[in-house]
Amino acid sequence: MKVAIVGVSGAVGQEFLRVLDEQNFPIDELLLFGSERSAGRTYSFRGKDYTVRLLREEPEDFRGVDFAFVSAGASVSKKYADVITRHGAVMIDNSSAFRMDPDVPLVVPEVNGDDAFDAPRGVIANPNCTTAIMVVALKPLNDISPIRRIHVATYQAASGAGATGMDELVKQYAELAEGKKPTVEKFAYQLAYNLIPHIDVFLDNDYTKEEMKMFHETRKIMHSPELSVSSTCVRVPVVRAHSEAVWVETERPISIEEARKAFSTAEGLVVIDEPAEKKYPMPLDAAGTDPVFLGRLRKDIANPNGLTFWLCGDQIKKGAALNAVQIAQYMIAHKK
Repeated sequence: MKVAIVGVSGAVGQEFLRVLDEQNFPIDELLLFGSERSAGRTYSFRGKDYTVRLLREEPEDFRGVDFAFVSAGASVSKKYADVITRHGAVMIDNSSAFRMDPDVPLVVPEVNGDDAFDAPRGVIANPNCTTAIMVVALKPLNDISPIRRIHVATYQAASGAGATGMDELVKQYAELAEGKKPTVEKFAYQLAYNLIPHIDVFLDNDYTKEEMKMFHETRKIMHSPELSVSSTCVRVPVVRAHSEAVWVETERPISIEEARKAFSTAEGLVVIDEPAEKKYPMPLDAAGTDPVFLGRLRKDIANPNGLTFWLCGDQIKKGAALNAVQIAQYMIAHKK
């Protein structure tokens, strides 16, 4: 298996290296690509050092590549997609560049893994982190009774803004502890000791682009074009791992017992739900782990057909690198 990572120097690119190793992904040859800034750097993988190559508009650089994991931003993905896929490589893209293109599947393997085999351009899109975490929990409910409506409030860690976002949050706490004015560059406002109800740009309907990603992407992944999805996305002063409060309305009422059984047997989902013992998922515990964690499961007292629950998942893992690697694993395991 010949594997390439494009954008290896970023937070998700570095996570690709860790996840590929943790998952014991079969790799005979590894190629690392980056910008002029990162070209020439050296990274270690499974006891061997690899030098980052400059990403060029040269299809021969990707000849023989089976899977290319790409996390270098939407503009880079759009510019180099044809270069990467020219000789048959499957490009699994972590950016927003192709997510809503009708000829590019948007895949979370636990939910719609078979969609990965319908990729005429050789490109498979990785969904937005919050969408990926949420749909893992939606799938088992939707299998019981089709979901009509979703309301979700997200609590998104600094990791969603990449390594620079995490660094800025840590730096702000240190500066404030020293009585200094905090550095504010990556986020719209000071994030330390604060919440910012604003992720990505505002659109004409006063929802943010991040919120509308959840609307469109959830519909596509769930194969439910009429599904109603409304979200409020909030940046919180947590370094890593996103959280979500979710309200779901289904066609028929689903009992807590039915839901708990479905969640407990669902792939990629771990239930931590003992409120009397103060046991529930928290981002501190989810950081650096693979599953999506679910707790605070209860009936929605405002909706007879509703359930509500709380989710936590690592944005860099299940929300990005791990999901991409799992797509490749699914394709290998279910090769058609």
